Amino acid sequence: MAAAVLLVAVAVAGYFLLPLHRLGPERPVLSWSLFCTTLGMIGALILRQIREVLLDRPGTRPGILLPLLVCVSVLVFAGAYYVLARRPGEITGIRTRLDALYFTLVTLATIGYGDITPQGQSARGVTVVQILYNFVFLTAAATALSRRVRRAVETRHGSREDS
Repeated sequence: MAAAVLLVAVAVAGYFLLPLHRLGPERPVLSWSLFCTTLGMIGALILRQIREVLLDRPGTRPGILLPLLVCVSVLVFAGAYYVLARRPGEITGIRTRLDALYFTLVTLATIGYGDITPQGQSARGVTVVQILYNFVFLTAAATALSRRVRRAVETRHGSREDS
């Protein structure tokens, strides 16, 4: 558990320290390639962990890796919004990385306060991708993780009744 918290802290620190100002309108091919590749890799890792949970392979640690992958995917979307906000007319209300992280979490939680709004086509596209990504990957990850926890509780409870 301590390792997972440390890894999440490192990921968050990385988000705030990465030179995201080098991405954006000046380098659109690099920016979009990096965004798509990173999301694809995270999605593949999430699917792999889900498969491990569903196959009930011994020795897998989805309780550590799945939350970390979810956190990193949130940070990737936050980085994308931060970079997109540098382009006039894309997103109103994002001025800092914390604003971008806030908008990502508000979108993830389907709250939608309305203080930050994607207006440009690219920003709306990334928001649609995030919503679909949340629905497919993050929901599946949460379901697999809760299934694993339920089985562990049932196994412990069953072995207590047997003794």
